[in-house]
Amino acid sequence: MDGVESAGGQLGAVLAAPRDGGAVALAPGGPWLATSLEQARQVLTDPAAFDFPGNVNRTGDLSGSRGDTRSGHTVFAPVSPEDVARGVEVFDTEWAAALRDHVPGGGDEPYDAMVLLRRPVARSTTAAVLAGLDDARRDVVADRVLAWIDALGPVIAAPRRPRRWSGIRRAEERTRGALEDTLDEARAGLPGERRTTQEVATILAAGIQVPIAAGAFLLAWLAQHPSAGTDPAHVVWETLRLTPPTWLTARVTTREVDLGGTRIPEGRVVFVSPLLLGRLDTLVPGGSGTLAHFDPDRWRDQARRPGAWLPFGAGPHACPGRNLGLAVLGSLARWGGAHELTLSEDVRVDQSRGISPAPCRFTATARSETSP
Repeated sequence: MDGVESAGGQLGAVLAAPRDGGAVALAPGGPWLATSLEQARQVLTDPAAFDFPGNVNRTGDLSGSRGDTRSGHTVFAPVSPEDVARGVEVFDTEWAAALRDHVPGGGDEPYDAMVLLRRPVARSTTAAVLAGLDDARRDVVADRVLAWIDALGPVIAAPRRPRRWSGIRRAEERTRGALEDTLDEARAGLPGERRTTQEVATILAAGIQVPIAAGAFLLAWLAQHPSAGTDPAHVVWETLRLTPPTWLTARVTTREVDLGGTRIPEGRVVFVSPLLLGRLDTLVPGGSGTLAHFDPDRWRDQARRPGAWLPFGAGPHACPGRNLGLAVLGSLARWGGAHELTLSEDVRVDQSRGISPAPCRFTATARSETSP
């Protein structure tokens, strides 16, 4: 698998930024990049000075604004432990079914991780976010979210905001409308549900797309670096350190700010990158010469805290599905550790929407007791 260091593009620009001073301008006039944990925390935990740049489907609609913010993004409550347990149970069941049902080209046909993970993750997340749905309705909601994610992809990846009547915009609006209609019906059967349809749709989309990419990266890393006997939690953290799907988070300054000694004017974009922070030797054990390498065992060192590079963000808008995502990825890591995985072709890093492995095709054989 290609490392992100060789991916070029925006990834390369971020990783090449100096890390020994204040925020760095990636181009004349910005955007700026936070280059230390302290700067990143300032950006993410001060919503009065650093606001969201827009909404998920790039319409520019800020009608949901509340308080003094431009975007008014709602603060979501974390997924409860009970809902996490339910989501993991569904994932394990659906993952087993996906593996069992994979026979399109015969027994030797490789799995495609980005495809194989879709329904298990979608149904798991839906079960956790909308507790109380029967399985049939849960599955319909999950499939509608996947359809919206697929339609959102070209919108988000477009270099410029698509025109109102463009084909990709109309496709996104149709799938979003179908999802919202389904969610309206589903929420009507859940008397305790207080979130809006749009809020639930946003939670589900983020809580499905990101774990699919993270899970595929995890399987790719395990195929390249067999880790029988390694703590699955360490495998998860190392995957999220080297290849966090949400590798870049943007905020917009609401006033002139000082970020690590750098003055940034009002109305400018500032980036926080867990990908960059995860390569700081102040946050990661093992020495600077090893930080580009996949080594789950580095987290046996108790002196450094896994997750210090903020893969789930920080502050009031930190990822509410953090515990669910960690639990699902942990289950997948346990499965991967019990199998010998082999990549069927080189894995590239796709930067079109976050980062994801494209493709990630692999074969799997149950590991024997004598396997290394």
